[in-house]
Amino acid sequence: MPDGARNDTGLLLDPVYQRHKTGSGHPECPERYSAVTRALEEAGLARTLPRVAARAANEDDLLLCHHRPYLQIVKHDIARGARVLSTGDTPLSESSFDVAVMAVGGVLAGVDAVFHKKVRNAFIAVRPPGHHATPARGMGFCLFNNIAIGARYAIKAHGAERVLIADWDVHHGNGTQDTFYEDPSVFFFSTHQYPWYPGTGAAGETGSGAGAGTTMNCPFPAGAGRAELLGAVKNRLLPAANAFKPDLVMISAGFDSRRGDPLGRFLLKDDDFAEMTSLLMEVADKHCAGRVVSVLEGGYDLSGLARATVAHVEALRT
Repeated sequence: MPDGARNDTGLLLDPVYQRHKTGSGHPECPERYSAVTRALEEAGLARTLPRVAARAANEDDLLLCHHRPYLQIVKHDIARGARVLSTGDTPLSESSFDVAVMAVGGVLAGVDAVFHKKVRNAFIAVRPPGHHATPARGMGFCLFNNIAIGARYAIKAHGAERVLIADWDVHHGNGTQDTFYEDPSVFFFSTHQYPWYPGTGAAGETGSGAGAGTTMNCPFPAGAGRAELLGAVKNRLLPAANAFKPDLVMISAGFDSRRGDPLGRFLLKDDDFAEMTSLLMEVADKHCAGRVVSVLEGGYDLSGLARATVAHVEALRT
């Protein structure tokens, strides 16, 4: 990337993310990546914004958040030809481990890009998604927790002391919460449908031990939309984030909270995602030189996913 790209939004797009096959009719399908890429191309964003190059994570990177025995389970399941991960409802194919390692590495590349001042912020369009993966278990279509590893990597490799993760996926990011529940260096904020898969994320789940108070859950019933979710960001997250003073803002950008998604019952519109993005950028501008790394999570209505992604990236580049 040229030095002058510092004020731009970096994009990570790579066809490798289509190689994780999930079987006919599965909602977390390779076509999700195709829809996002095509929409960004048609909007002129893929052509004009600087690129972040994909790379593979190594085992040490994965071990920042995951237990070694779990890595062996994933490798063994794939080697024996399993079509579903033995720890949870996550489809597998022969390339799934390699693609998942590239998904983690893509997030790490985005973190590097913002800390090295190659771009101001970045959108990392990877699959499989990650926020349901706990340290010892993959589930919910997720193998490795891409964004959690990215947060720990920012702390280890770039000296970040505090990372904010905001998750607006319609499903609670239980894996991210589990990873940081006792860790005061990461503030985890989530809006999500409740009760809904995976059944976690009650308002009373706020962290424990040294991490007490650094988890904030805002559960809402089916039918919630702009008033509830934007209200939670403005009235709950912003005061907490300004007190926390993050060195990096990360977004678990799940677009299944959009109106019409087959796996959720929230009613957000494209402009709502853009406004939430802008609010998080204000936090980043105030505390961490604009550093935002957004990571694709859910979103299963292909046309809705495409339009919401464009609105999100357009807001990141403003």
